[in-house]
Amino acid sequence: MSGGNFGGGTAVLVLEDGRIFRGTTFGAVGQTLGEAVFSTGMTGYQETLTDPSYHRQIVVSTAPQIGNTGWNQEDNESVGPTGDSAEAKIWVAGYVVRDPSRRTSSWRATGSLQDELVRQGVVGIAGIDTRALVRHLRTRGSMRAGVFSGDALASDAELLERVKSQPSMLGADLAGEVTTTSGYVVEPVGGEARFTVAAIDLGIKTNTPRMFAERGMRVHVLPSTATLHDILDLKADGVFLSNGPGDPATADGAVHLTKEVLGQGLPLFGICFGNQILGRALGLNTYKMKFGHRGINIPVVEHETGRIAITAQNHGFALEGEAGQEFDTPFGRAVISHTCANDGAVEGVRLLDGSAFSVQYHPEAAAGPHDAAYLFDRFASMLEGDKS
Repeated sequence: MSGGNFGGGTAVLVLEDGRIFRGTTFGAVGQTLGEAVFSTGMTGYQETLTDPSYHRQIVVSTAPQIGNTGWNQEDNESVGPTGDSAEAKIWVAGYVVRDPSRRTSSWRATGSLQDELVRQGVVGIAGIDTRALVRHLRTRGSMRAGVFSGDALASDAELLERVKSQPSMLGADLAGEVTTTSGYVVEPVGGEARFTVAAIDLGIKTNTPRMFAERGMRVHVLPSTATLHDILDLKADGVFLSNGPGDPATADGAVHLTKEVLGQGLPLFGICFGNQILGRALGLNTYKMKFGHRGINIPVVEHETGRIAITAQNHGFALEGEAGQEFDTPFGRAVISHTCANDGAVEGVRLLDGSAFSVQYHPEAAAGPHDAAYLFDRFASMLEGDKS
């Protein structure tokens, strides 16, 4: 997957149901396989591409033109195994756009999107009708796909066979492929640490520890294999469960750890994949959505207050449940606290005693919107002993 042409050679997108889109190369030349999904964000493509939750997914951008602001070294949402953002990588398996910008127009840019895709070996395709593709995925659902160009091109039948030979996202256990290997620490911004937070890295984004640090918290980012002993050794005041890729039904280790944390009475906060993990620990089941929620314009209702937040989301799985539903757990009564205003999907759960809560969306969204940033303050209040 080396080299690349900007709109030069032929590229083909093949879906597992046999639908084929033909366009031109964008980024690296070669072959890539993954689940075809679409993102509705009109901005923040760099944050999307570097989000570890997109691991093994071919992302289709619904915005017609992509690449205007180029690429910079500040907006990456992934970090290396030691927390060094200079080691950031693009996690998407492939990228599908309609009209890639030929000119970079931003004072912050250090290069072009095209060049970065080539440098990191990310195969893409441009020049296709992304409107038709997104309508197809909304109708048929997210599915296995492949992008092929250069020497990887073959007959349609052979390319379709390659697509069908890859595993489905259903049943995929991927957190271990994106987590930090040894852990790292993010220090609070200015002054002494008010609290210590153990953040379980299931695919954590760069801005999340930063949001904690801005509120005076020292964040120990731990591997997905961390144990309760590791957390207690840190004398952590609270625990955070991050976002991440894959099927939450496979994350038995993280669910077991969450149950142990709840048993200790430690304050707990989770987002995205972490919401599904907390839900499972409380006895809820998960399911694969038809095409998921991906973008930065998704409305969520908090049922206790009636407040609606416009949120950033990236998930293809969800918890089963109904708005406002209360249920018993081994750790006390819990409630479905948030749902999506569009389709009623579960967007949050919490224990009624105030010791744990989670949301399905991204309150740390670096590219916006910032409606839900107050949830970090809510967690800080929990650590102070206010569980209201």
